[in-house]
Amino acid sequence: MRGKYKVAIVGSSGLVGRTVLRVLEEKNFPNVVYTLFSSKNSANKKVSFLGEDYLFCELNEESFNSNFDFAIFCAGGEVSKKYAPIAVSKGCTVIDNSSMFRMAEDVPLVVPEVNSEEI
Repeated sequence: MRGKYKVAIVGSSGLVGRTVLRVLEEKNFPNVVYTLFSSKNSANKKVSFLGEDYLFCELNEESFNSNFDFAIFCAGGEVSKKYAPIAVSKGCTVIDNSSMFRMAEDVPLVVPEVNSEEI
């Protein structure tokens, strides 16, 4: 059996990020360790998630040195443009909620109701 998956949530302190956290709480996936990234303004603030207190970590160029399996980006296009390639270069699978890469030929656009087989 595989160990725990490491998942980064980028933009976790914003409106979309908090919605992602609520959905993840509802799903309650087993064997997942989450790290919540935010801007400098929200860094070190606490949030209750999955029955525990989490601290928002400030997102920076070294954030993906921790060998994440997945990263969910919900912080907007400019953040995705800068940090998603860094995450990918470290072997992380990125799920981006912004429109930054929608027209990129080498990035699959997945709409679950339309082409879920692309996942």
